[in-house]
Amino acid sequence: MKALDELTFDNRFARLGDAFSAHVLPEPIDNPRLVVASPAALALLDLDPATAETNEFAELFGGHKLWADAEPRAMVYSGHQFGGYTPQLGDGRGLLLGEVYNAAGEHWDLHLKGAGQTPFSRMGDGRAVLRSSIREFLASEALYALNIPSSRAACVIGSDTPVWREKQERAAMVLRLAPSHIRFGHFEYFYYTKRPEQQKQLGEHVLAMHFPECLEQPEPYLAMFREIVERNAELIAKWQAYGFCHGVMNTDNMSILGITFDFGPFAFLDDFDANFICNHSDDQGRYSFSNQVPVGQWNLSALAQALTPFISVEALRESLGLYLPMFQAHYLDLMRRRLGFTTAEDDDQKLLENLLQLMQNSGVDYTLFFRRLGEESAEQTVARLRDDFVDIQGFDAWGERYVARVARDGDGDGDGDQIKRRTRMHAVNPLYILRNYLAQKAIDAAEQGDYSEVRRLHAVLSKPFEEQPGMEAYAERPPEWGKHLEISCSS
Repeated sequence: MKALDELTFDNRFARLGDAFSAHVLPEPIDNPRLVVASPAALALLDLDPATAETNEFAELFGGHKLWADAEPRAMVYSGHQFGGYTPQLGDGRGLLLGEVYNAAGEHWDLHLKGAGQTPFSRMGDGRAVLRSSIREFLASEALYALNIPSSRAACVIGSDTPVWREKQERAAMVLRLAPSHIRFGHFEYFYYTKRPEQQKQLGEHVLAMHFPECLEQPEPYLAMFREIVERNAELIAKWQAYGFCHGVMNTDNMSILGITFDFGPFAFLDDFDANFICNHSDDQGRYSFSNQVPVGQWNLSALAQALTPFISVEALRESLGLYLPMFQAHYLDLMRRRLGFTTAEDDDQKLLENLLQLMQNSGVDYTLFFRRLGEESAEQTVARLRDDFVDIQGFDAWGERYVARVARDGDGDGDGDQIKRRTRMHAVNPLYILRNYLAQKAIDAAEQGDYSEVRRLHAVLSKPFEEQPGMEAYAERPPEWGKHLEISCSS
């Protein structure tokens, strides 16, 4: 384990030059203090979790101190926001403090969100508030624990600095980790501003740093794009399988690595609703839960347009054509496992679609249904879950098909067989997810200076598949008020 002053920096993105980012120092927040830290994320930097409790830690990630080898930069990029192109965006309140490599040779961006104004802040104050910082921290680490590719969050630092949103709140900073913070919008920026030299420089950087295996292919850029298509198809398949709604799938919020990042008004489904809109600002439902799949393809098409200087249009179209089949394959594979199947049958898609429609019509809790589906034998489970459905006759018909499908799959009726079934299904069906009302309760306490609930919730979500004694309240259906919280882009 390393001490804070022993981190080893290698600022590769900063070396690209001023066309790609601006040198900016973080603006310190008043009376910085630790709200919560992730030992697992800190371990990526080879840091002892105990360092998070030191004053130096709060000062470093509260903007008061800086390593001599750090080179904080605000990145410039553009992007399509809600379908319309914005020519220049960029890190308006975040800074890439630098890139650190660990003992395993991995490079990690240290990205400090809420670090103050930059040349790309536009009319903003460059700050993040405590509530949004807590939500991003919890979501990053919760998704990782669910095996969904995501940026990581090392800590949240609170402060006494006042900021105004709909009301006066307090500023906070969240330290985000990722192998890269390059987005689709980086390529769009240099394409639409007609800077071919910089666009080529960016492409060569991304290939060398993040897709070195593609350099061995006859057409490296095409190989890279196909990899990006598959990574995003798999990512969105996992979002859909676990009921995660990103909320703001603008191209500037899409990672070139196919990981979840730039958390805003996200939410996990409580009751299953394919039309669920988690972003209160999304009046047209562009980023509704079911729309995430076609929007993912739309965003990849926007990236493809920006890559036309390097790849033929025909090859790009062919690669884009792989997205939906890849998504479907990843999604159906995961949903089969969630249903407890170990084999594949042609009618599995219809069986799943029928179930989701029944769940939608009855307002069935998405997470708890799948968790309970693996508690007992198929026959016992179906008999116990039928009372959750309004259309009992419809569910009974589905249940008969499901029980027969499980029997064909080869699950036996013995106690040992049921233990294996439960173990297998519980390994992919979480008991605990980050429900909005749980996050809100933790935020309410934190805004009063009590950080214990944030830390407890983070600990529970770090082991979502394991039943944790004494934590039953975190696995309950939300109260009615908890299903109707309004989450907007204001942060």
